[in-house]
Amino acid sequence: MRRQFARRAESLANRAPGRAPGESRRVLRDAPCPGPEKLGRIRGVNMPSSPSLADAVDAALPQTQCRRCGYDGCRPYAEAIAGGVAINRCPPGGDDLIAKLSVLTGQPAGALDRTRGEPGRLTIARIDETLCIGCTLCIDACPVDAIVGAAKRMHTVLPALCTGCELCLPPCPVDCIAMVPAGRAWSPEDARAARSRYVARNRRLARVHASAAARATSSAADSERVKREAAVAAALVRARARRSAWNADRK
Repeated sequence: MRRQFARRAESLANRAPGRAPGESRRVLRDAPCPGPEKLGRIRGVNMPSSPSLADAVDAALPQTQCRRCGYDGCRPYAEAIAGGVAINRCPPGGDDLIAKLSVLTGQPAGALDRTRGEPGRLTIARIDETLCIGCTLCIDACPVDAIVGAAKRMHTVLPALCTGCELCLPPCPVDCIAMVPAGRAWSPEDARAARSRYVARNRRLARVHASAAARATSSAADSERVKREAAVAAALVRARARRSAWNADRK
């Protein structure tokens, strides 16, 4: 009796749901394992997607946001490179960057396009505070929020945050900004921090612009409402005048 019970238990243990009684667990062990994408769907977990080419290129760029490449920052240039634009348009990155991008994109590692500027040591902006008039134009131009100050107050550059992009030079009306040697090299940590500040600044500006657009829309709606209310009031005045005239004629 006990031997029959043991054989019955072993038979049930070896049987899988939906399979014939004669099939053993060995068949299940030999079955191919589903891939990670299928496992993710089964378990309700979204598997992380691999970085795009634009992401990989953006990670390799120096993140100085200098726009010498002809694009409005490193990320737009990375997206353009992913679309086939030349990889030799970044003076801050120089030949080392071209070699990295050649491996990533498969493009030939040509010479740096010198019409975009010359590579060199890192320089940072310095404001002559005796000449600064507090116009805030350099603050608006800085892509990484490395300049602090207020309207009609002295401005100053935070050396640890400056990328040396030189975008603050053209808008200065009194020419009180100069580029001076940084005394250090631009590091990957600098690039990551600059990217974070660049992204944060763009998000802040987007919120400001959206708020301004909402206020403008609200103002326009208020103006239209005032116009409608004025038109209705004028129509009531005319209607009352006609009614008064009609009553006078009846008398």
